[in-house]
Amino acid sequence: MPHLPIIILASRNQKKVGEISDLLRPHGIQVQCVIDFPDVPEVVEDGTTFGENAAKKASEVARATSQWTIGEDSGLMIDALNGAPGIYSARFSGEGASDEQNNAKMIQELQNAPAEKRTAAYICNVALSNPQGEICLQTQASCRGRITEAPRGQNGFGYDPYFEIIELHKTFGELAPIVKQHLSHRARAFERFIPQVVDLFRHEFSHD
Repeated sequence: MPHLPIIILASRNQKKVGEISDLLRPHGIQVQCVIDFPDVPEVVEDGTTFGENAAKKASEVARATSQWTIGEDSGLMIDALNGAPGIYSARFSGEGASDEQNNAKMIQELQNAPAEKRTAAYICNVALSNPQGEICLQTQASCRGRITEAPRGQNGFGYDPYFEIIELHKTFGELAPIVKQHLSHRARAFERFIPQVVDLFRHEFSHD
């Protein structure tokens, strides 16, 4: 295997960075958080889809750092709320909202919804940009579940304690990280993404 470059992760969410690092490490791909580059400005997520936001994050951070960059955008789409919070998942209750505030707003909006109407999907879109800011790869995956009435479990982040995998009768908050690494929307997106990155890098860097 040729020596691979470190990839920048265009995310300041340390828990998300940890999850993605764990997914890529077995393939010999090291990631570095964009926080390590203090001069890189925040990317304004003004896209209308997860794909647009992921691509924009990857492209802008790649150009700012002149390095290969992964942009990832993910969120929760709740059927009873017509797909909300969707791309606004991280700021559902306002800019700079905490997980607790977002979860409180979600539960408030779902207060009259019966269990069968509380179905939802987590979506994850991942994009890879080359150092010039051109998107080379992009994949998307989802994971369906249901929103519980009360939080369960301490693992994960965001809406995880409320997102139940119906077949397992467990929320993402209750699943061990190793299980979530196989089942989640992020895991599924990276399952498609990683072989393509490895393949691309093998061709790109095989002459080094």
